[in-house]
Amino acid sequence: MKKIILSIFILHFFIVSALLGQEKKDEVINIFEQPILITSAGQSAEVQIASVLAKRAGLSAALSKAAFANELKGIRTLVIVLGVSLKGLGAAGLDISQETNRVQILVDDAQRKNIPILCLHLGGETRRGQLTDDLINTFLPFSKMAIVVESGNKDGLFTSICKENHIPLIVVERAVDALQPLKKAFK
Repeated sequence: MKKIILSIFILHFFIVSALLGQEKKDEVINIFEQPILITSAGQSAEVQIASVLAKRAGLSAALSKAAFANELKGIRTLVIVLGVSLKGLGAAGLDISQETNRVQILVDDAQRKNIPILCLHLGGETRRGQLTDDLINTFLPFSKMAIVVESGNKDGLFTSICKENHIPLIVVERAVDALQPLKKAFK
């Protein structure tokens, strides 16, 4: 009887330890600095949501939907909102090739200046598709952390890329739930 109770206790201890360890793994605190520049990779409307979340989090953030490298002066973190909107691209006067080139130049400059990148995907499943997936595959590996709406990761693309590149991944149920992880990620 004592062995059974001891076995149950040990099993319980390991299960609770594993769960607590997982919670700590999902919470990334104080790894980024302000001020931040928020831009889009794909010209989706979620870049506006990211800007609102940053303001609600009390972060010093500038929004430039189609930022260029010269806008990185004085910036301590680059936030890239991943998601393609053909309507948004058209309104910005860009095609996907121009948008990819713009973001690549921005990322390259951020890397040269040691400016860390935080990637967000707030559009969920409806914002996924081949064009968005191409941007995710291209730019997510450069990030220091990612915050993603759960429905946008149903196929595990974000999980796979983040695991392969040792990038902390925070998965939230809805875009609005990104507020607290975003707030905690900054000093």
